[in-house]
Amino acid sequence: MRVTALAGGVGGARFLRGLLAALRSSPDPARRGAQLTVVVNTADDVTLHGLRVSPDLDSVMYTLGGGIDEERGWGRDDETYGVADELARYGQSPTWFTLGDKDVATHVVRTRLLAEGRTLTEATEQLCRRWRPGARLLPMTDDVVETHVDLAPVPEAERAAHDGEAGGRRVHFQEWWVRLHAAVPALAIEPVGAAAARPAPGVLEALRDADVVVLPPSNPVVSIGSILAVPGIRDALVATAAPVVGVSPVIGGAPVRGMADACLSAIGVPTTAAAVAGLYADLLDGWLIAEGDEAPAPGPRPLAVRHRPLLMSDPAATTALAGAAVDLALELAGQVVPA
Repeated sequence: MRVTALAGGVGGARFLRGLLAALRSSPDPARRGAQLTVVVNTADDVTLHGLRVSPDLDSVMYTLGGGIDEERGWGRDDETYGVADELARYGQSPTWFTLGDKDVATHVVRTRLLAEGRTLTEATEQLCRRWRPGARLLPMTDDVVETHVDLAPVPEAERAAHDGEAGGRRVHFQEWWVRLHAAVPALAIEPVGAAAARPAPGVLEALRDADVVVLPPSNPVVSIGSILAVPGIRDALVATAAPVVGVSPVIGGAPVRGMADACLSAIGVPTTAAAVAGLYADLLDGWLIAEGDEAPAPGPRPLAVRHRPLLMSDPAATTALAGAAVDLALELAGQVVPA
């Protein structure tokens, strides 16, 4: 069985860990031997202190490889911050994005490989030789894509509460997300460079040849949305013969994790499971939503909706949720799902 997932962020990484656990613990031999490929958002990538940082690739790699900081969901476990402290003493900015000492090593290796002419795909493959994540991790593209955010003007009386931000300018997504905590309203969010980017090698094939495609509960605007913005990827999802099953990142009108509501507001979409499904209406076959949430209105293709517990409160709950996504995909494919 070939399973392909699109993912980014902490929620996506944790779901993928549950997905691997669900596959490996299944009584079905086909699932136990499944090959998982993950197409990861790279529009969050940023250059800091001369180092190329790929936050979503690293979060997925560390989470699946057993090196993630479990409490935060990002960065390395048992981390120290000597390098960041020294950079601050030198007066080097930004200080709002803190790189841990272990994490710096990953970025040094990636930056060196890219400077030697390797692609991001090749650099990711080499980094994964250490972490052995149990899945093939593919960046969505080898081209440079960076999400930028147009900030609304901030009234002078409110600027102190937003780290002195006056707004009315364009910033990198990381500054809006990390420094400003997405509290300053965004007028627009753009994955700059996506329109001219090409899918990384293996991405379109992973979607075309999959038996199951899963959209984890990642941010629908800046994670899944950025991946879909790369020409060819959305078309491949529409055309694949595999059932495409998504998991809502919204429960009861609020994001499960993070500040996805701020991103949805920026593009004029309500924070509801039904509205998020509408963003995927041309490619989605199955949709898992929380009890009490409304199913989306009929769209351009049939959509099977199932109510399931969506909170990934512990490993068992996460594994059950991921297993439910695979169950629905196989049901849609006409296969009998073992009880």
